[in-house]
Amino acid sequence: MDYRIEHDLLGERQVPVEAYYGIHALRAAENFTISGRPIHNQLILALAAIKKAAALANREAGLLETPVAQAITTACDELMAGKLHDQFIVDALQGGAGTSANMNANEVIANRAIELLNGEKGDYRMVHPLNHVNLSQSTNDVFPTAVRIAAIWLLKPLSETFAALQMALQEKEQQFSGVIKMGRTELQDALPVMLGQEFGAYAQAIARDRWRIYKVEERLRQVNIGGTAVGTGLNADKRYLFAVIEKLRDITGLGLARAE
Repeated sequence: MDYRIEHDLLGERQVPVEAYYGIHALRAAENFTISGRPIHNQLILALAAIKKAAALANREAGLLETPVAQAITTACDELMAGKLHDQFIVDALQGGAGTSANMNANEVIANRAIELLNGEKGDYRMVHPLNHVNLSQSTNDVFPTAVRIAAIWLLKPLSETFAALQMALQEKEQQFSGVIKMGRTELQDALPVMLGQEFGAYAQAIARDRWRIYKVEERLRQVNIGGTAVGTGLNADKRYLFAVIEKLRDITGLGLARAE
Protein backbone atom coordinates (compact mmCIF):
# COMPACT_ATOMS: atom_id res chain seq x y z
CA MET A 1 0.00 0.00 0.00
CA ASP A 2 1.23 3.49 -0.87
CA TYR A 3 1.06 6.31 1.64
CA ARG A 4 1.16 10.08 1.79
CA ILE A 5 2.59 12.01 4.74
CA GLU A 6 0.31 14.39 6.65
CA HIS A 7 1.23 16.61 9.59
CA ASP A 8 -0.49 17.98 12.68
CA LEU A 9 0.67 19.53 15.96
CA LEU A 10 1.66 16.10 17.28
CA GLY A 11 3.90 15.27 14.33
CA GLU A 12 3.38 13.35 11.12
CA ARG A 13 1.61 10.16 10.07
CA GLN A 14 1.34 7.95 7.05
CA VAL A 15 -2.13 8.07 5.50
CA PRO A 16 -3.12 5.65 2.72
CA VAL A 17 -2.68 7.56 -0.53
CA GLU A 18 -6.16 6.60 -1.76
CA ALA A 19 -7.86 7.64 1.49
CA TYR A 20 -10.08 10.71 1.56
CA TYR A 21 -9.81 10.99 5.34
CA GLY A 22 -6.71 12.59 6.82
CA ILE A 23 -4.46 12.58 9.85
CA HIS A 24 -7.09 13.86 12.31
CA ALA A 25 -9.59 11.14 11.44
CA LEU A 26 -6.82 8.53 11.51
CA ARG A 27 -5.73 9.53 15.01
CA ALA A 28 -9.34 9.64 16.21
CA ALA A 29 -10.02 6.16 14.86
CA GLU A 30 -7.03 4.90 16.84
CA ASN A 31 -7.89 6.78 20.03
CA PHE A 32 -11.62 6.02 20.21
CA THR A 33 -12.08 2.29 19.65
CA ILE A 34 -15.17 2.15 21.85
CA SER A 35 -18.29 0.80 20.14
CA GLY A 36 -16.92 -0.59 16.90
CA ARG A 37 -19.83 1.10 15.11
CA PRO A 38 -19.46 3.76 12.42
CA ILE A 39 -21.18 7.13 12.34
CA HIS A 40 -24.83 6.79 11.29
CA ASN A 41 -25.42 7.48 7.60
CA GLN A 42 -28.04 10.11 8.39
CA LEU A 43 -25.48 12.01 10.46
CA ILE A 44 -23.04 11.94 7.54
CA LEU A 45 -25.77 13.32 5.26
CA ALA A 46 -26.53 16.06 7.78
CA LEU A 47 -22.85 17.02 8.09
CA ALA A 48 -22.59 17.21 4.30
CA ALA A 49 -25.68 19.43 4.13
CA ILE A 50 -24.19 21.80 6.72
CA LYS A 51 -20.82 21.98 4.96
CA LYS A 52 -22.55 22.73 1.67
CA ALA A 53 -24.67 25.47 3.27
CA ALA A 54 -21.56 26.96 4.88
CA ALA A 55 -19.61 26.94 1.60
CA LEU A 56 -22.46 28.67 -0.24
CA ALA A 57 -22.86 31.25 2.54
CA ASN A 58 -19.11 31.91 2.71
CA ARG A 59 -18.95 32.38 -1.05
CA GLU A 60 -21.92 34.74 -0.93
CA ALA A 61 -20.18 36.71 1.83
CA GLY A 62 -17.01 36.94 -0.28
CA LEU A 63 -15.01 34.80 2.14
CA LEU A 64 -14.45 31.83 -0.17
CA GLU A 65 -13.26 31.88 -3.77
CA THR A 66 -15.83 30.57 -6.23
CA PRO A 67 -13.79 27.60 -7.59
CA VAL A 68 -13.06 26.37 -4.06
CA ALA A 69 -16.68 26.84 -2.98
CA GLN A 70 -17.95 24.99 -6.05
CA ALA A 71 -15.57 22.09 -5.45
CA ILE A 72 -16.66 21.86 -1.81
CA THR A 73 -20.36 21.93 -2.68
CA THR A 74 -19.89 19.25 -5.35
CA ALA A 75 -18.07 17.05 -2.84
CA CYS A 76 -20.94 17.60 -0.39
CA ASP A 77 -23.47 16.67 -3.07
CA GLU A 78 -21.61 13.41 -3.62
CA LEU A 79 -21.72 12.65 0.11
CA MET A 80 -25.43 13.42 0.17
CA ALA A 81 -25.86 10.99 -2.74
CA GLY A 82 -24.34 8.25 -0.56
CA LYS A 83 -20.80 8.28 -1.91
CA LEU A 84 -17.60 8.08 0.19
CA HIS A 85 -19.41 7.07 3.38
CA ASP A 86 -16.80 4.35 3.86
CA GLN A 87 -14.26 7.12 4.38
CA PHE A 88 -15.85 8.03 7.72
CA ILE A 89 -13.67 5.90 9.96
CA VAL A 90 -14.17 7.45 13.40
CA ASP A 91 -16.15 5.55 16.01
CA ALA A 92 -19.76 6.52 16.69
CA LEU A 93 -18.75 7.08 20.33
CA GLN A 94 -15.96 9.61 20.59
CA GLY A 95 -14.59 12.32 22.86
CA GLY A 96 -14.66 16.05 22.19
CA ALA A 97 -18.39 16.59 21.57
CA GLY A 98 -18.15 15.52 17.92
CA THR A 99 -14.79 17.06 17.01
CA SER A 100 -13.57 13.83 15.43
CA ALA A 101 -16.69 13.43 13.29
CA ASN A 102 -16.52 17.06 12.20
CA MET A 103 -12.85 16.74 11.25
CA ASN A 104 -13.48 13.47 9.43
CA ALA A 105 -16.12 15.28 7.35
CA ASN A 106 -13.83 18.27 6.77
CA GLU A 107 -11.00 16.04 5.54
CA VAL A 108 -13.14 13.87 3.27
CA ILE A 109 -14.78 16.91 1.68
CA ALA A 110 -11.46 18.76 1.34
CA ASN A 111 -9.68 15.85 -0.32
CA ARG A 112 -12.55 15.19 -2.72
CA ALA A 113 -12.66 18.91 -3.55
CA ILE A 114 -8.90 18.85 -4.20
CA GLU A 115 -9.44 15.98 -6.66
CA LEU A 116 -12.17 17.93 -8.41
CA LEU A 117 -9.69 20.79 -8.82
CA ASN A 118 -7.22 18.32 -10.39
CA GLY A 119 -4.95 18.25 -7.34
CA GLU A 120 -3.62 15.38 -5.27
CA LYS A 121 -5.26 14.31 -2.02
CA GLY A 122 -3.45 15.80 0.96
CA ASP A 123 -2.43 19.00 -0.83
CA TYR A 124 -4.29 21.23 1.59
CA ARG A 125 -2.89 24.38 0.03
CA MET A 126 -5.70 24.01 -2.53
CA VAL A 127 -8.56 23.21 -0.17
CA HIS A 128 -7.90 23.10 3.57
CA PRO A 129 -10.15 21.10 5.94
CA LEU A 130 -10.25 23.94 8.48
CA ASN A 131 -9.49 27.13 6.58
CA HIS A 132 -11.94 26.37 3.76
CA VAL A 133 -14.36 23.52 4.56
CA ASN A 134 -14.79 24.52 8.22
CA LEU A 135 -14.64 28.28 7.56
CA SER A 136 -16.94 30.33 9.87
CA GLN A 137 -17.83 27.18 11.80
CA SER A 138 -16.96 25.29 14.97
CA THR A 139 -17.62 21.73 16.05
CA ASN A 140 -19.77 23.32 18.74
CA ASP A 141 -22.31 24.62 16.24
CA VAL A 142 -21.84 22.10 13.41
CA PHE A 143 -22.22 18.85 15.34
CA PRO A 144 -25.31 19.74 17.43
CA THR A 145 -26.98 21.03 14.26
CA ALA A 146 -26.11 17.83 12.40
CA VAL A 147 -27.48 15.67 15.22
CA ARG A 148 -30.75 17.62 15.22
CA ILE A 149 -31.18 17.39 11.45
CA ALA A 150 -30.40 13.66 11.45
CA ALA A 151 -32.87 13.14 14.30
CA ILE A 152 -35.63 14.96 12.39
CA TRP A 153 -34.99 12.79 9.33
CA LEU A 154 -35.11 9.65 11.47
CA LEU A 155 -38.28 10.79 13.26
CA LYS A 156 -40.28 10.77 10.01
CA PRO A 157 -40.27 6.97 9.47
CA LEU A 158 -40.80 6.50 13.22
CA SER A 159 -43.86 8.75 13.13
CA GLU A 160 -45.21 6.94 10.06
CA THR A 161 -44.76 3.59 11.80
CA PHE A 162 -46.57 4.88 14.88
CA ALA A 163 -49.44 6.09 12.68
CA ALA A 164 -49.76 2.64 11.10
CA LEU A 165 -49.71 1.00 14.55
CA GLN A 166 -52.40 3.37 15.82
CA MET A 167 -54.59 2.59 12.81
CA ALA A 168 -54.15 -1.16 13.33
CA LEU A 169 -55.13 -0.85 16.99
CA GLN A 170 -58.20 1.22 16.07
CA GLU A 171 -59.24 -1.48 13.60
CA LYS A 172 -58.98 -4.07 16.38
CA GLU A 173 -61.02 -1.76 18.62
CA GLN A 174 -63.86 -1.92 16.10
CA GLN A 175 -63.38 -5.63 15.40
CA PHE A 176 -63.62 -6.59 19.07
CA SER A 177 -66.19 -3.98 20.12
CA GLY A 178 -68.75 -6.70 20.92
CA VAL A 179 -66.41 -9.11 22.70
CA ILE A 180 -66.77 -9.16 26.49
CA LYS A 181 -63.84 -10.21 28.65
CA MET A 182 -62.97 -10.06 32.29
CA GLY A 183 -60.86 -7.12 33.36
CA ARG A 184 -57.94 -7.88 35.65
CA THR A 185 -56.53 -5.93 38.58
CA GLU A 186 -54.25 -6.90 41.45
CA LEU A 187 -53.55 -10.19 39.61
CA GLN A 188 -57.17 -11.30 39.83
CA ASP A 189 -60.49 -11.00 37.99
CA ALA A 190 -62.26 -7.67 38.52
CA LEU A 191 -65.10 -6.39 36.30
CA PRO A 192 -66.09 -7.16 32.71
CA VAL A 193 -64.90 -4.90 29.89
CA MET A 194 -65.10 -4.96 26.13
CA LEU A 195 -61.97 -6.28 24.44
CA GLY A 196 -62.37 -3.45 21.95
CA GLN A 197 -62.06 -0.96 24.80
CA GLU A 198 -58.63 -2.33 25.65
CA PHE A 199 -57.42 -1.90 22.09
CA GLY A 200 -58.91 1.60 22.08
CA ALA A 201 -56.83 2.44 25.14
CA TYR A 202 -53.72 1.13 23.39
CA ALA A 203 -54.52 3.31 20.36
CA GLN A 204 -54.89 6.37 22.60
CA ALA A 205 -51.51 5.70 24.19
CA ILE A 206 -49.89 5.54 20.75
CA ALA A 207 -51.70 8.75 19.74
CA ARG A 208 -50.15 10.54 22.71
CA ASP A 209 -46.71 9.27 21.70
CA ARG A 210 -47.25 10.56 18.15
CA TRP A 211 -48.03 13.99 19.62
CA ARG A 212 -44.83 13.84 21.69
CA ILE A 213 -42.81 13.02 18.56
CA TYR A 214 -44.35 16.02 16.81
CA LYS A 215 -43.49 18.34 19.71
CA VAL A 216 -39.93 16.99 19.87
CA GLU A 217 -39.48 17.73 16.17
CA GLU A 218 -40.59 21.33 16.79
CA ARG A 219 -37.79 21.74 19.33
CA LEU A 220 -35.23 20.04 17.10
CA ARG A 221 -35.83 22.64 14.38
CA GLN A 222 -34.04 25.21 16.56
CA VAL A 223 -30.41 24.73 15.44
CA ASN A 224 -27.06 26.06 16.58
CA ILE A 225 -25.41 26.79 13.23
CA GLY A 226 -23.88 30.25 13.22
CA GLY A 227 -23.13 30.20 16.94
CA THR A 228 -19.49 29.17 16.30
CA ALA A 229 -17.48 28.06 19.35
CA VAL A 230 -19.45 29.43 22.32
CA GLY A 231 -22.82 30.36 20.84
CA THR A 232 -22.14 34.06 20.27
CA GLY A 233 -21.25 33.90 16.57
CA LEU A 234 -17.91 35.53 17.35
CA ASN A 235 -15.40 35.48 14.45
CA ALA A 236 -18.15 34.77 11.90
CA ASP A 237 -19.04 37.37 9.28
CA LYS A 238 -22.56 38.78 9.71
CA ARG A 239 -23.28 38.16 6.03
CA TYR A 240 -22.46 34.50 6.59
CA LEU A 241 -24.63 34.32 9.72
CA PHE A 242 -27.72 35.53 7.87
CA ALA A 243 -27.09 33.38 4.80
CA VAL A 244 -26.11 30.01 6.28
CA ILE A 245 -29.45 29.20 7.92
CA GLU A 246 -31.33 30.09 4.72
CA LYS A 247 -29.02 27.86 2.67
CA LEU A 248 -29.46 25.03 5.15
CA ARG A 249 -33.26 25.32 4.97
CA ASP A 250 -33.12 25.10 1.18
CA ILE A 251 -30.75 22.11 1.17
CA THR A 252 -32.58 20.05 3.81
CA GLY A 253 -36.14 21.11 3.03
CA LEU A 254 -36.70 21.59 6.76
CA GLY A 255 -38.18 24.62 8.50
CA LEU A 256 -35.07 25.30 10.55
CA ALA A 257 -34.56 28.37 12.71
CA ARG A 258 -31.40 29.65 14.34
CA ALA A 259 -31.48 29.20 18.12
CA GLU A 260 -31.42 32.40 20.14
